Amino acid sequence: MSDIPVNVPVDSVKLRVEKTAVRRIPTEAFYYLVELRYLWITYNSITSVDTGSFYNLKVLHELRLDGNMISVFPWESLKEMPRLKTLDLHNNRLTSVAPEAIPYLLNITYLDLSSNKLTTLPSDLMDIWPPFNGVPISSNASQKVVLGLQDNPWFCDCKISKLIEISKMADTPVILMDLFLTCAAPENLAGVLFQRAELENCIKPSVMTSATKITSTLGSNVLLRCDASGFPTPDLYWTRSDGSSVNNTVQESPGEGTNWSIMSLHGVEYKDAGNYSCKAKNVAGTAKATISLTVAGTMSTTTPPLRPSAGTGPTSQGTALTPPNDISKSQVTGPTVLPGSLTTLSAGQKSPKLISSNGSQKGLLKETKQQQEGNGKKFAADEKSKKRDDSRAVKDLEIVEQTADSAVLLWTAGGLLNDAPLTVVYSPYGEDDSKMTVESKAGSGKVLLDGLSPGMRYSVCLVAKVSAAGKDPCIDFYTGDGEQSKLFFIISGIACVLILPLIALLVYKILALYCNGRNTPLDENELENESYVKFETISMKQRTLNSHPTELWARRPTNESERLLLCSRSSIDSQMTYKSDSSRSEYLC
Repeated sequence: MSDIPVNVPVDSVKLRVEKTAVRRIPTEAFYYLVELRYLWITYNSITSVDTGSFYNLKVLHELRLDGNMISVFPWESLKEMPRLKTLDLHNNRLTSVAPEAIPYLLNITYLDLSSNKLTTLPSDLMDIWPPFNGVPISSNASQKVVLGLQDNPWFCDCKISKLIEISKMADTPVILMDLFLTCAAPENLAGVLFQRAELENCIKPSVMTSATKITSTLGSNVLLRCDASGFPTPDLYWTRSDGSSVNNTVQESPGEGTNWSIMSLHGVEYKDAGNYSCKAKNVAGTAKATISLTVAGTMSTTTPPLRPSAGTGPTSQGTALTPPNDISKSQVTGPTVLPGSLTTLSAGQKSPKLISSNGSQKGLLKETKQQQEGNGKKFAADEKSKKRDDSRAVKDLEIVEQTADSAVLLWTAGGLLNDAPLTVVYSPYGEDDSKMTVESKAGSGKVLLDGLSPGMRYSVCLVAKVSAAGKDPCIDFYTGDGEQSKLFFIISGIACVLILPLIALLVYKILALYCNGRNTPLDENELENESYVKFETISMKQRTLNSHPTELWARRPTNESERLLLCSRSSIDSQMTYKSDSSRSEYLC
């Protein structure tokens, strides 16, 4: 048989395909077996399993694929089998378990991955089972999980530290088929049992917070901090009491094995109160610390005072008051009392309810309406006047060419006529009693301000002769410091006097060396004595005095001055190794 059979009765509960030549499980191979509970496809030649191979097996309880040649298993295919409890993949060629497989293994109570080629497991895999998932350990047999992990070449490092820890536990819901799991690597742990393995550079994280309970006032800003240590350096995460993550955080690792994180809350409200957890995590484990935040106080909303309308005088019923333009209706929450009458303003109320103290309620309403209409007309007239005045104002004031005792003021006439008179008023900053004036015209665009004191701050304003509303344009500036300028020039002059002769001397020396180098003839005797040494063939002469007949010495007449020029490694008096007559002669320089 080379293919999965397709003529299986549709009401089959158990299907076993064993010791065949089947190499592949195609997509939707069992979709019509909706009542299938046990599927055994063992000891075949299967190398490929599709993601949709187990489509529609909603009640499947047991899946066994052991004894095949599967190197990659589609873990996402397990979502088609929500009731699966037993998964047997032993005696295959699996090299890894993908981290994406973890969510699909939550309901598995029997997982056999033995006799594969696994060297490690995802560090989060053991977190789905007790005691690492936080569920209290119980003696209930239904909560037991059986794992088959033997006969794999495990690399014992921090990634499987939780598995090593489970192997050392006496009472745990996770049961290992073979307790005697051994390390295959690294070299210092090869052949060592998990129970006796001591991992280096593998420390569970620990968390410490700055406080456990914090009370903050409503609307304030809150900073929560936690510090963690462990190896490898743990990562830090903040969560709320409902498990949702907090994003406005920052963390930094000042050194290997340590980390800290700060969470910020801006303008806290009552809904921000609760527990905030700081969780530290690395491949060796997790740790958590909780901070309780309490928000106290109330948010007070005050009603800004009403101001009198501009240009309105007292009436028979009192002074009409209008709220500022920047106050919204939601801000006016309290009652407001007008002189001579009792007024109640409610948020969202279209018109105020006026109760006159002298009983003339209708008259007061009519007068108030007339005042509001008059105020509206005056406001429109003021706006038009302001626009006209703004169009005639001078603009772009600028101070240029300021010295220790003078400065030049520039401006743009804007909407003013060129012959419109202007008065330039300037004085030391803050000294209004010592003002000085200069008459000019708008079209000139500039004026010279003289008679100033060095190193001082001045204020200058332009005042137009024509009637205009608004503030006159002004600008501040500083005059130069005359003493500092003089000191700068003096220091610069002294530096030039000192440096220029040195530069001239250096140029002279360079030219002199250049000229001497070109005109000096070569001294042959000097070159012969200092630069060269004559060499000659070293004669080989047999040493007959107290030596072996074949032992040769190198010798030639020389004096001490010539000997110093010889190579230091080849002294004339050193003994030389004998060479045959056919060998090349040696020379020493």
